[in-house]
Amino acid sequence: MLALVIVLLPLLFAGLIFLAGANLSRTLAMAGGISQLILTLVCIVIFKQGDPNQLLAFKQDWIGPLGMSYNFSLDGTSLVMSLLTGLVLPLIIYSSFNKAFKNPHIFYGLMLLMAGAMQGAFTTSDGLFFYIFYEFALIPIYFIILIWGSGENRAKVTMKFFLYTLFGSLFMLIALLYVYQQAGSFKLARLYEAGQAMSGIEQAWVFAGFFIAFAVKIPIFPLHTWQPSTYDAAPTAGTMMLGGIMLKMATFGLIRLVLPMVPVGVADYGSWALGLCAISVVYASLMALNQKRYKLLIAYSSIAHVGLLAAGILSNNAQGIQGGLFEMISHGILTVGMFFVFDIIESRLGHDDMKKMGGIRDVNPLFAFLFFVLVMGSVALPITSGFVGEFLLLIGLNQYSTALVVVGGLTVVLGAVYMLRAFQLMMLGPANGNTSGFSPLTTHEKTVLILVVVLVLGLGIYPAPILELSEPAVQNILLGIF
Repeated sequence: MLALVIVLLPLLFAGLIFLAGANLSRTLAMAGGISQLILTLVCIVIFKQGDPNQLLAFKQDWIGPLGMSYNFSLDGTSLVMSLLTGLVLPLIIYSSFNKAFKNPHIFYGLMLLMAGAMQGAFTTSDGLFFYIFYEFALIPIYFIILIWGSGENRAKVTMKFFLYTLFGSLFMLIALLYVYQQAGSFKLARLYEAGQAMSGIEQAWVFAGFFIAFAVKIPIFPLHTWQPSTYDAAPTAGTMMLGGIMLKMATFGLIRLVLPMVPVGVADYGSWALGLCAISVVYASLMALNQKRYKLLIAYSSIAHVGLLAAGILSNNAQGIQGGLFEMISHGILTVGMFFVFDIIESRLGHDDMKKMGGIRDVNPLFAFLFFVLVMGSVALPITSGFVGEFLLLIGLNQYSTALVVVGGLTVVLGAVYMLRAFQLMMLGPANGNTSGFSPLTTHEKTVLILVVVLVLGLGIYPAPILELSEPAVQNILLGIF
């Protein structure tokens, strides 16, 4: 039952926010985010103690003769993703409190609707409902960017993003329907059985359909072109939702749908997909090196990191999959921190041109220190969360191909180059006319950055709870137990 509640809770708060109006919108949104985190922690405790009463599952026929049902469950992998949402959502909501939004109840209501859709994708055990939630999450973010985004071309940018992802998702629907014809049901267990019973060539085509759909949203080269402009046009909170949680639906889909459904297709024909992931790592890193604006640098950096993440998952071994799950949490948290740094800088300077900055460390040393910790997490320095996730991903890739692990390792090397260069341009050197009046952090800003830094260091020093939570489910995927 709790698996259903964890999906309905943000939807309930979204409805309350729409009804209550502007005055209570922030309070209700924050209450919804914190409630989501608390409920997720309760579910994790129940899961670790065993669940004899099936509190973490919900099953109810929808259209029984067609094999369609309301089917939700919480295992180790879905709990990790629910924890990501529970940790990141309150941070995103609270980070937006320094902004004044027109019709804030609509803004925060859409954010909670989006969170509910993403939670649905993370917890459903039904292939059709995964597709429905995957698509529904597009609607709130479309209006968030269109109404509260910036730039004269945001309508065009938003439409490109919407059409790209909508068209890409059709490949997933086709693949699902093909497997459904063999299974007679959309229940994931039945889809897994039907998929594994198909020939290698059939599995390869099904894998291609899923990967194309997920590659658009992750995004993977050459289907990435919507991402930098969309991140740039979106309000900061919208960018955090996109990069911190939404793109993880696609990488989670690789684990939830692809690996257990078509393992032979992945093993025999997945090298082309891994090759595209490797190209994404190099291409996006080189693009990040050439950026003058900080927000676009972070956008391309995200493509590089999730390219490595997807490659590690597709290596289809325990280290790669667990590294992928851990990196999803790490990347989500770091994304919130990095884009909040942009928000702080843009609110004071009115731009994010790195070459026009400099000397901020002398004017605001606390901000520079907290930003430096986030940079270290992004470049996978030991004792940060980024190190744990990327180290496991590289170990997983090494078991698949030595050449791929060398290319994947460029994420760390090139990431260190462009992130440290950005830190140097922005924070070091003498202050100038733009930065000499850089005001101290507010209590609100300190709180957000310190919470993010604590999570980055805490998960880096003690990653065991996340890894132990996901390990049994990962082993089941590898052994074909479902």
